[in-house]
Amino acid sequence: MFRRAMLIALVAACTALCAEEKPRYALPRVTVKGSSSDPVEKSYRKMVHGMDHFEKTRGAIAPQASLRFKLLPRKPGTDMDQIVLEVVGTTFSHEVPVARDHTFVLERDPKALKEDAVVSPNRKRLSMTWRTEIRTPGLPANSRRLGDLRLECQVGLEADLVSNSSPIGRIADLFTDTESYCDNKESRYLFFAERPLFSVTLVAGARREVLPIDQLYAMASDDPGLKDDLPYCDCEVLVDRTYFLPLGDHSWPDDTRVEFEYMDDRP
Repeated sequence: MFRRAMLIALVAACTALCAEEKPRYALPRVTVKGSSSDPVEKSYRKMVHGMDHFEKTRGAIAPQASLRFKLLPRKPGTDMDQIVLEVVGTTFSHEVPVARDHTFVLERDPKALKEDAVVSPNRKRLSMTWRTEIRTPGLPANSRRLGDLRLECQVGLEADLVSNSSPIGRIADLFTDTESYCDNKESRYLFFAERPLFSVTLVAGARREVLPIDQLYAMASDDPGLKDDLPYCDCEVLVDRTYFLPLGDHSWPDDTRVEFEYMDDRP
């Protein structure tokens, strides 16, 4: 009971901090394709590099998984619906379909590689962030597979998707060797759940272990300067959905289930 009260209080505090930053109006929607002021764009070449890493590595840790990219809000008031996403080169641009869950697949295009194109949504810089979504089909509801998430870390860093680093994430200047970083027991790659979290449990056969609270909420429980740190973290409005995993602890095999209990599941 005490644990539940503490978690609810922490999530409420995180939510309140985010609410304090909420602007009086939503970020304006830019309708001119490929020309949003100060866009939150990514390098097409780097994203394809991440796709190449996925194809090269998937057989070892996520052989049945598929790869999509995902858009996530970063600032309060960001409109995540009706996003226009384009690959924009020097001589061309073409739209990339975005699914209702804000995920998309990037097609390989030699011309886009040659022109060092960008992948550009019509939203302002730092209003959104990006992640990979690597999923093996057939898993129980409210669960993920640890091997898929290990590969999400590698592909996300190879594709240069993390908007920026922060004292919370503690991953600045470590992207040059992504496999080593993601395989480190102390890695601090932020994952995002679908909804505000109550707990995250690792399950491998008969072994079960609930992640400690300092592995949830972007380490907010151990950060007295959270309000000052949040603007530097791409978890800014999603703190209550974030979690870290022991990616480098191989006593947990790739087939380990990561089970989520959400705040709105609790009585």
